[in-house]
Amino acid sequence: MNTGARNILVIGPSWVGDMVMSQVLYRYLWQTRPGVAIDVLAPAWSQPLLQRMPEVRSAIVMPVGHGELGLGRRWRLGRELRLRQYDQALLLPNSLKSALVPAIAAIPRRTGWRGEMRYGLVNDLRLLDEQALPLMVQRFVALAQAPGEPVPAQLPQPRLAVDADQAGRCRERAGIAADRPLLALCPGAEFGGAKRWPADYFGELALRYIERGWQVALFGSANDQPVTAAIRAHCGQHRDCIDLAGRTQLAEAVDLLWLATAVVSNDSGLMHIAAALARPLVVIYGATSPGFTPPLNDNAAIVASDIECAPCFQRECPLGHHRCMRYTPMERVAGELEALLAGGVSG
Repeated sequence: MNTGARNILVIGPSWVGDMVMSQVLYRYLWQTRPGVAIDVLAPAWSQPLLQRMPEVRSAIVMPVGHGELGLGRRWRLGRELRLRQYDQALLLPNSLKSALVPAIAAIPRRTGWRGEMRYGLVNDLRLLDEQALPLMVQRFVALAQAPGEPVPAQLPQPRLAVDADQAGRCRERAGIAADRPLLALCPGAEFGGAKRWPADYFGELALRYIERGWQVALFGSANDQPVTAAIRAHCGQHRDCIDLAGRTQLAEAVDLLWLATAVVSNDSGLMHIAAALARPLVVIYGATSPGFTPPLNDNAAIVASDIECAPCFQRECPLGHHRCMRYTPMERVAGELEALLAGGVSG
């Protein structure tokens, strides 16, 4: 049996993909604890995601930036949250700073992995067995279990809510036609260049589908614009290759990904959003592993490098050759995409 708390504060993650995957925990709590109230304390940028998770009662903005101590602001927030009388706090990050607000709020049970020297701040301290819990989502859910209680083999998948009318308005603003298929490409990766499939490979894939009459939309942040510009250049600046990098807010990106006929992505936050929208999805892994953060989507195909140095989990290739991605040919990715569109996942 789980711990039974009904009024819970979750300290949310600081990365887009991790925030999407945290919905597995919220859905699990809803399934196993009828009447549970879940509030999530998280960075301001995450609000558009949390607002699309019906399991979350309230999304509370963390008033302190990532990596900033801001002890005074944390103290004031913790004192305010005392009034909500939470039964339990679930700390998804492992940092010491993430444990401060729940302790200041005097939440009686504060549950988290051992992490950074959080003794006293976390009074329900768990020791992680990485082999028993290889997936990040398993580690999230385990915090909601009693100590030693196994995590169920089958967990709910994240599912972000979308308003169809709002998505239609986003499509019009982006210049995407409603009567033609749309391939969404997500060629960026905030973590670092080691996770990126080469831009010219994305360009070859885009051109193939443009020649078939598809539209191609390139997703990413302003930091990804050099990559998306290179993809458009590979496509001869074709009008059906639409560069959205840096042109959409997070909420708009969610809506537009929901409209996609299919998505091809690196291991990135946008990939996890596409998975949570149940889009047909091909994910390319090199420096990271699908054994830790796979797409949580039954209609997804994984293309993973098998060279001896992968996965290295480094931001940039430590050997300087980036073979894990360069040796993953466009035809292999295209084959997985064709299999998805034909109604089956081959890899």
